[in-house]
Amino acid sequence: MAEVSDWAVFAKTAELKSLSAAGRDLRLSAAVVSNRIAKIERKLGVRLFNRTTRRVNLTEEGEIYYQHCVRILHEIEEIESNIGSRFDRPRGTITVTAPSGFGRKHISPFLPQFVERYPDIQVRLHLTDRLTDVIQEGTDVAVRIADLRAYSFIMKRLARNTRVVVAAPAYLEKHGEPQLPDDLLRHNCLLLRFPGSQQFQWTLDGDSGPSTLSVSGNLDSDNGEVILDWCRSGVGLALKSMWEVGEDIREGRLKVVLPDWKPSGHAIYAIYPHSRLMPTRVRTFIDYLAETYGPRPYWETGDAPPLPE
Repeated sequence: MAEVSDWAVFAKTAELKSLSAAGRDLRLSAAVVSNRIAKIERKLGVRLFNRTTRRVNLTEEGEIYYQHCVRILHEIEEIESNIGSRFDRPRGTITVTAPSGFGRKHISPFLPQFVERYPDIQVRLHLTDRLTDVIQEGTDVAVRIADLRAYSFIMKRLARNTRVVVAAPAYLEKHGEPQLPDDLLRHNCLLLRFPGSQQFQWTLDGDSGPSTLSVSGNLDSDNGEVILDWCRSGVGLALKSMWEVGEDIREGRLKVVLPDWKPSGHAIYAIYPHSRLMPTRVRTFIDYLAETYGPRPYWETGDAPPLPE
């Protein structure tokens, strides 16, 4: 059986698709990385990687072995972290990445209280709407609002992400209020567009099942806050998360349309690479956010944001 350290080398190489990159991350030479992987391959009697001069890619057998490795490494991380957290005071630096809008509204306001409570922790918060590579960029934890089933990460659900279709009262007075999903095809829909975006298709679930519509409008942007500004000004309708528009709805700047039809959406998660031991400081930070948001997030209830005890 391969040693745990060899599994870690193999998993890191699979994730980075490079012997030299894995070596730099693990502070090993590329030759040592190659020898560790060759040792596993000899024991198994199969080739785990197809190698080129620049990259390595998993074979079919390598894919199977990788899935088992990350599961076992995850379990070891959990055991060590749970035991270590009983004695280890959280300390050190955490690098966090999050979507720009969510990070400004619902992460950065809580960081002063977090570092006051844990003075030995330093947080480096990077806000971007670009989907960054957590492993390549050395991120400790990433907040994601997406379907993550295809990702091999440790995940913790931070909060639900209820979405709604909204419009300003002025827009609805001028153009009328949609009564059925198909009515959206005759309205000006403000769209979030970026490479790979599917926002031009809105899926709404009702009693009769889901309805997917290819909506359109005369304005689109790759910035969600720009779309929200347009929507508030009465230009058109927008598909938004409650964490973005909860306050606007409560204060009457926006109104939910088609309330019986619920747009599909994904929860808000914190993710962490499988192949790294989760330090106590990272677990503490993730738990802090989850406790702050709670089972029903404050942006939906209108209550003052709670702070974990």
